[in-house]
Amino acid sequence: MITTSYSALDFALADFMSDRCGFVDDKKERFNSIILSLSSEQSAGHSCLELSSDDLDLMSECRLVFIASSLTTETSHPLVLEANRLFLNRYWQYEARLVSNIFNRISLKFDKTDSEEMLDKYFPQQADSMDVDWQREAAKSASKQPFTIITGGPGTGKTTTVLKILALLQELNDCNLEISLAAPTGKAAMRLQQSLNEGKHGLGVSEQTLLDSIPDSVSTLHRLLGPINQSTKFRHNRDKPLSCNLLVVDESSMIDLAMMSKLLEALHPKVRLILIGDKDQLASVESGAVLNDLCSGLPDQTIELKKTWRFSGPIKDFAAAINTQQANQAFKLLVDENTNDQLSLISDNFLEHAYQQYLPYVKQIKSDNNPAQAMAAFAKFQVLAAVRQGEFGVEGINRNLEKRFQSSQMQTQLPWYHGKVVMITRNDPSLDLFNGDIGICLYDSDESQLRVWFEDSSGSFRAMVPARLPEHETVFAMTIHKSQGSEFDRVMLVLPDKPMPILSRELLYTGVTRAKNQVDIATSESVFNHTVNQQVIRHSGISYKIKAATIEN
Repeated sequence: MITTSYSALDFALADFMSDRCGFVDDKKERFNSIILSLSSEQSAGHSCLELSSDDLDLMSECRLVFIASSLTTETSHPLVLEANRLFLNRYWQYEARLVSNIFNRISLKFDKTDSEEMLDKYFPQQADSMDVDWQREAAKSASKQPFTIITGGPGTGKTTTVLKILALLQELNDCNLEISLAAPTGKAAMRLQQSLNEGKHGLGVSEQTLLDSIPDSVSTLHRLLGPINQSTKFRHNRDKPLSCNLLVVDESSMIDLAMMSKLLEALHPKVRLILIGDKDQLASVESGAVLNDLCSGLPDQTIELKKTWRFSGPIKDFAAAINTQQANQAFKLLVDENTNDQLSLISDNFLEHAYQQYLPYVKQIKSDNNPAQAMAAFAKFQVLAAVRQGEFGVEGINRNLEKRFQSSQMQTQLPWYHGKVVMITRNDPSLDLFNGDIGICLYDSDESQLRVWFEDSSGSFRAMVPARLPEHETVFAMTIHKSQGSEFDRVMLVLPDKPMPILSRELLYTGVTRAKNQVDIATSESVFNHTVNQQVIRHSGISYKIKAATIEN
C-alpha cells in the first residue's frame, strides 16, 4: 500500500463509500484506507490501485465491487476489481471501452492491395543500403491496417512520414478519403498544420487533385469532438460519430485515458486511425500513460522511427543519455566546454540569465506593434520550470522577471501591459480559444487600446480584448508539462533546489527536446542526477486487457 498525504476529496470519497460498503469495525477501517489510496493514486495519474493479497481478499467480499472476468465494459458497481487491480468504475470503463474499440478496429480486413510500387514512389529504396527504412515501414503498416502507431524522438521525421502516408493513402483510394487531422493543444495543432503545408511543396507530386485532397487545417481534439457547455461530454460520440475515413492525431503522448477513450468511441469502427507521438515524453497530466501502454501492448501496430534527421551533436547525445538514464554521461556533456555552443549549466543567478535572453524580445515589442514579429521574437527563448510554486517555479519566476522588465520600461505593475505573454488554461469554444493557446498583449496601431493577439493555424493573427479572455496565466516561464507540442530556438530548464517526486527523466527529456539549438539548465549536480534516475511508472490495466483481448481474438 502506498502511503502519502491525502486531500479533502480523498477523505470525502473514502468516507462516502465506507458508509455503504457493508463492512464494520476493522474491515471497514481497512476498506476506508484502500479507498483513500485509490483516490490518491487516481490524482497522481494512475488509473487503478494494485492490491496486496490481503486487500484483494477483502475487496472481493465487498458488495460495492464488481469482479471483472472478461472484456465486459459496463457495470453499475462503483468499484471494479480486475486481477489484482482496483478501479473506480469510470476509469475501468474508459480502459475497457478503449481496448475493445481498438481490437474491433484491428480485426477489420482491409483490401490487401499491393502498395509496393506506390511505396517506392514516396519512399525510394537505396540499393546499397542495409539499414531499415522505418519511415517506409510505417507507411506500409498504415496502408495495410486500420490502426497504426508511429512513435519516435524529435527529428525522426514523424511529420514528413505522415504527409507521405496521407498522399500514399489518397492515391491508393483515388483521392476519396475524407481525412481529419488533430492534436491535443492549439500549439501542437498549429505546428503540425504549418509543417504539413510547408512539406507539400517537397512531395514531388504534380497532381493538384492529390495535393488538394490532403487537408490544410488541423484541429484540436476538443474542437474536433465538439465540447458541450464546458462539460466532459462531446457532440461526437458513439451515437454521432465523426464523418472522416481517416483520422491522424499528433502528440498522442499528451492524451489522457478519458480523452483517448472518448476519441475512439467517436470514430466509426471502419475509420482508419494513426496515432503519432514520442512514447518517451511525459505522460498526460491527467490519468494514464496511454500511448506508452499501447506501444508496449501492440507491437504489430507500432512502428518506431529510429533515425534522427534534425537533431545531431550534443543535444541529441544529451537527450539520449537522459532517456537511457545515464546520469553521469549526461552531466559530463552538460559541463563539457566543447558542448557550450548547445549545452550549458547555469549554476547561479538564473533569473539574470533569463532576463538577458528575453531582452531581444523586449526590444522588438518596444520598436513596433507587429504581433507576428513579436511572436517570432518570443519563440526564440523560453524558460521551462519543473514546478509551479516557489522561487524555482513558474509563479515565482514570472513574478521576478516582470519586476526586472520594469527596468526596461515595461509597465509590468499593471494587470495588462504592452508585451505581456499569456497562455489560455481553460477551454472556451465560443471564443475559439483552448488550453495551451499563447497570446501576446500589444497596443493597437494608434497605441490607444491593448489587445491580446493569438496566432491561428493559418499563420494569421486575431485580436481579443483582454477582459474577454478565459482563464489564463503569464508565461515568460511555463511548466515543462505545458510546453509539450511547442518548440523554441533556445530553452532554459529550471529544476528545484532539492529532489522532489515530480522530477523524472521523462520530464527532463521532454524539456530538453523542446529546444532546436540551445539548452541551458539551472540546477545542481545532485538534483540533476536524481531527476535522470527517476522514471514515471503509471499503474493501469491496459496491458492486461490487451493480453485478454489477444487470447479471445
